[in-house]
Amino acid sequence: MGGSAFRRWGVSPLWSGALVGLLWTVAPRPLPMALAWFGVLLAAIDLEHRRLPDVLTLPLYPVVAVLCAHEWRKALIGCAAFGGVHLVTRLVNPRAMGGGDVKLAGALGAALAVHDWFALVWATGLASAVTLAISVVTRRREAPHGPGLLAVTWWVTAL
Repeated sequence: MGGSAFRRWGVSPLWSGALVGLLWTVAPRPLPMALAWFGVLLAAIDLEHRRLPDVLTLPLYPVVAVLCAHEWRKALIGCAAFGGVHLVTRLVNPRAMGGGDVKLAGALGAALAVHDWFALVWATGLASAVTLAISVVTRRREAPHGPGLLAVTWWVTAL
């Protein structure tokens, strides 16, 4: 599954690690770096295969939990709120987003809430705008939502 995405987008775990090293000079904090590493891999796979594999989305939870442990209550509420909004969207309109997007949203919600409460609202709108832009650029009626979620969360937490 991930092999063709890695070839097509020029992405590999090693390349993603090199990018994280470069980004360390911009935002030398562990949370944005972890989000960048997972984000590059997940975005490439989602753009190629329109799915976010559990093998990458689920390990993000303990990584974010450890990196946000200093404010675990905010992280837990953000996880439930952001993941919950995405779950409700999925239940109301299953074609709007996939289950992987819902699983990813929980971990990203924890990171966003620890950064700032308003970031949860702001990221929802921006991620939708990025998804719309991907739809226009790729000329797909239904574009993957994961890359928008990942890019916006990294941007908010890094800058």
